[in-house]
Amino acid sequence: MRRHPNKQKARLIILLLLIIFASCTKKDGLTDSESGFVISSYEIKSDSLLPKDYTCDGVSATLPLEWSGEPAGTAAFALIMHHEASPTDIHWYWVLYNIPVSVHNLVRNILGIGILGINSVNDRNEYAPPCSQGPGIKAYTYTVYALSSNPVISVPYAEVTRQVLLDAIDHITLSSAKMTVYYSRP
Repeated sequence: MRRHPNKQKARLIILLLLIIFASCTKKDGLTDSESGFVISSYEIKSDSLLPKDYTCDGVSATLPLEWSGEPAGTAAFALIMHHEASPTDIHWYWVLYNIPVSVHNLVRNILGIGILGINSVNDRNEYAPPCSQGPGIKAYTYTVYALSSNPVISVPYAEVTRQVLLDAIDHITLSSAKMTVYYSRP
């Protein structure tokens, strides 16, 4: 039986595309679902909509969160909540680091756990609720990072932005878990 060169080329192209796609969707060989590290909130239902209470249109509360399944060797956690208006226009609302490894949940309006970095809304060391401008639904991502140690940060805590924290944890991140929620302002 003679093989058709076009079918062989098509199979090869499909195989190459699958390999490329797989390498683009994995970090260090593991995706969040493969590692078992997950973040969630009992306030987020199956529609993934962020309740109004957790925005500037409500009472500006922090969303209660919980996570589990972090990898062995985790010594601390960090958390970032952000919104990407575009790849070059990123807003962050919550930067929290030095969260003890014994902590696996943050209750609504949590205080006294970890160290707060600054938000991009008012440049204060506090949570800033989402208050995006413009029409349409916006996506907000909560990411918890499992770290092998607490980050070493060379700037005062009043200057710890999202990027400063990401740079500080770049080589100590064992895994991360993300949860994206959506909100449209009235």
